[in-house]
Amino acid sequence: MRILFLSQRVPYPPNRGDKIITWRLVERFSRDHEVTIACFSHDDDDEEAARFLREERGIKTITVPINLRNKKIQSLPLLLTGKALTLGVFGSRELQRVVDEQLPRADMAYAFSSSMAAFIMDRSTPWILHIAELDSDKWRQYAERHSFPMSALYRREWKTLRSFEKRAAADAVTNVLCTPLEDEIFQRELPGIPSMVIRNGVAIDHYKPDPACAEPGHLVFTGVMDYFPNVDGCAWFAREILPLIRAEVPEAHFTIVGSKPTPEVKALASLDGVEVTGYVDDTRDYLRRAAVSVAPLRVARGIQNKVLEALAMGLPTVGTTSATQGVEGTPGTDYLVADEAQTFADEVIRLLQDPAEGRALGDRARAFVEEKYRWDHCLSPLDVVLEGIRTKAQDHDPS
Repeated sequence: MRILFLSQRVPYPPNRGDKIITWRLVERFSRDHEVTIACFSHDDDDEEAARFLREERGIKTITVPINLRNKKIQSLPLLLTGKALTLGVFGSRELQRVVDEQLPRADMAYAFSSSMAAFIMDRSTPWILHIAELDSDKWRQYAERHSFPMSALYRREWKTLRSFEKRAAADAVTNVLCTPLEDEIFQRELPGIPSMVIRNGVAIDHYKPDPACAEPGHLVFTGVMDYFPNVDGCAWFAREILPLIRAEVPEAHFTIVGSKPTPEVKALASLDGVEVTGYVDDTRDYLRRAAVSVAPLRVARGIQNKVLEALAMGLPTVGTTSATQGVEGTPGTDYLVADEAQTFADEVIRLLQDPAEGRALGDRARAFVEEKYRWDHCLSPLDVVLEGIRTKAQDHDPS
């Protein structure tokens, strides 16, 4: 089939959460189908990635430049309406023109995130909506973590975007959720609307254990560091949890690995035992050197790639309920879960003081992701959906 794939960013390289899953989807589709990508380009790196997809992978990729800062300012008048700001930020006449040109040539479309759904709703072409991390519910969680006036702004965004998501979901052939929990929330709010779970996977052959490189006391977190849940989680860990750990394990030190650190994140480097790297070529270099991976996220939906990657590296991992709720493993067996500063610190201290227990936990983690989170296994349910769309189109072909 001919598939039109829409995303907020160029789906390559797979170096951040959304690009990991979008690239895997595109790569999977392009094995058996003709894929055209229509997406926003945020910077020169995106343009270079789009060139790579076109010239090296043979995937038609059409980009529309976007400046998020300007778009956010331009979208503020929407506060006087009932429209979600997200739809203004990612609204684009130019991208709409591209979609209007490409959609009639496609047998189906795939919209990654609800904001992309706005470009293809109410058309005759069948399409699938991939609701990444339940976009609207993310804003509800933001509202709970902020004070007025931002709490009011985030609460408004939750309600307005949720209203749009409901209309979009009803228009799609089916809706893809990342975890059973998200699917449960979706079905509770939209009973009877078709939905399915497609879990994120992890590149098993790329992330491999190397326990001999682990440094005693080394704790690591990986993620894009201008993303609020990551900023909030790292600040909480560095300021409230790490001092508790260092009181028992003085050599404990915490490395925050990820691009675009905000001023708040950079300031954490002034704390004892904290390092902020900024962008690195390969996060595996730091994961190999870690004794324990931490995921102290207090705001999260979906499957956290950072958790899957750490587990795949055979790292003993401690995370909050929010960070691990999308991982279908067994807490205490495949990873450890703690939601309070003291209990989180206690779990990390136990692993640092008993390396043998840490290695055993890491071994179980690796075996778990090998069994459950290989990409081919995770994405295979989509093949059935695409075949259904293809068959239905053939049945209605008058020729």
